[in-house]
Amino acid sequence: QVQLVESGGGLVQAGGSLRLSCAASGGTTSGYGMGWFRQAPGKEREFVGAVSWSGGLSDYADSVKGRFFINRDDTKNTVYLQMNSLKPEDTALYYCARRTNYALGSVPSHYSYWGQGTQVTVSS
Repeated sequence: QVQLVESGGGLVQAGGSLRLSCAASGGTTSGYGMGWFRQAPGKEREFVGAVSWSGGLSDYADSVKGRFFINRDDTKNTVYLQMNSLKPEDTALYYCARRTNYALGSVPSHYSYWGQGTQVTVSS
């Protein structure tokens, strides 16, 4: 059973940066698309970004494009979400997920394994 564990969340001032990590155990990230999602209180889970199996393709939500970047290190079974120029509206619980295949995408149902999330809070 694949387990994903996110880390790196915390409290940061607006304009600051954080790097989230997502470590896989009991399975590999290699060969699979990986994604990041977030959920703010009272809101639905939303797509943040995703990276293809090779890392060569990535996609981001318009709200984070140019500020957030995903990279992966399959030798460590770890995926990262670099978040820059953070805004208060980025406050949410951030989840990583592994897709059912090699592709990238924004649809949650296309992801078969999820982490428990790490909280990011951005103060104004």
